[in-house]
Amino acid sequence: MQKYYIVDSSILPEVVDKVIRARTMIENGQVRQVSEAVKRVGISRGTYYKYKDYVFLPEAGLTQRKAVISLMLHHDRGILSEVLNAISAANGSIITINQNIPIHDWASVVISFDISNLEGTIDELLDVLRASRGVTDVTLISVE
Repeated sequence: MQKYYIVDSSILPEVVDKVIRARTMIENGQVRQVSEAVKRVGISRGTYYKYKDYVFLPEAGLTQRKAVISLMLHHDRGILSEVLNAISAANGSIITINQNIPIHDWASVVISFDISNLEGTIDELLDVLRASRGVTDVTLISVE
């Protein structure tokens, strides 16, 4: 089970801040390649790739927060609907759904949704989804 925390940066290694700065440079178009970003902030590519999907800055002043999850759904009637209902029951609002065709009765699905008014934590919602019928491999891809 994954858990997420908000912590004061003063207790984290300096590398965490550098990874965030490098990713921000790439996202803002200040640099074109990871190698250039990591060189500017003074970390290795390996360090960047080790942490890039696990550290995020909370964005102040946002009226909308988004999360992206991926899951595998068994190809049975109503399973996607149950997943969407679980997100809705937690007061999440679906933004996009991308579903691949089922292969061997399993389909990969990526869902982005607004978590601004989420009731409970994202961890609790992920646990509900993991316990749902026909759902496996629930992964939080990103939170904004």
